[in-house]
Amino acid sequence: MRLKLSRPLVFFDLETTGLNISQDRIVELSYYKLFPNGTSESKTFRVKPVVMDMSGNKVQMHIPAEASAIHGIYDDDLKDCPTFAEIAAEVANIIADADLAGYNSLNFDLPLLAEEFIRAGVNIDLKSKKMIDAFAIFTRFEPRNLSAAYRFYCGKQLNDAHTAQADTLATYEVLCEQTEKYTDLPDTVDALAAYLQTGHKYADFAGRIGYDKDGKEIFNFGKYKGMRVEDVFRRDKGYYQWLYSTDFPQYTKQVFTRIYLNCK
Repeated sequence: MRLKLSRPLVFFDLETTGLNISQDRIVELSYYKLFPNGTSESKTFRVKPVVMDMSGNKVQMHIPAEASAIHGIYDDDLKDCPTFAEIAAEVANIIADADLAGYNSLNFDLPLLAEEFIRAGVNIDLKSKKMIDAFAIFTRFEPRNLSAAYRFYCGKQLNDAHTAQADTLATYEVLCEQTEKYTDLPDTVDALAAYLQTGHKYADFAGRIGYDKDGKEIFNFGKYKGMRVEDVFRRDKGYYQWLYSTDFPQYTKQVFTRIYLNCK
């Protein structure tokens, strides 16, 4: 890989119960951790998704058939697996000293992972990490999916697509080839992450809160779109309460809460 590492880089991929960041859960997490000295480690976790039932008890969440048809993971496969809360501390420790890389992770995997950490009560600052998204590079040069990217850059067919381990390792190989092919790409994680985030910098993972030219948080949606969040909260205190009652991701709500408390 031409990319120069000053810190470990963790490639990761999630398989989930669905595509709703706020409501769906992880059923498989795989990572490949590359260290600056060239050594690596990897592991795949199968995860039992849990939700609260009407009585407030934790029960296993059913994986919809359409999701199982994609990743091949079914309810019975996970009944004896740990919940995310039971592996959260281990996962947080794995990525604590690292930057992150994935495929379309900025739009899905990273925000969903943030939600799972919040539900597990594990405090980790994912926003401080550099994030390399091979999908963002791919769509700038060759807009296709991961299987096509793997075929295009690596000259191989991606077997076992939509399994976390196969997708994670394929993403690693794709990024290696991308950094070799596109020699005008930055060769450090910091610079490459900044390059990929040009025009797409948000205060939250879901893209609900952007920044204005002075670096102040602004609404990216709704009747106050483009206005500073702190200004809106000062004049319309009920709007914060409404936001907190919606099904926005928990991380987005945390950012709203921080701004609200700072402007009281």
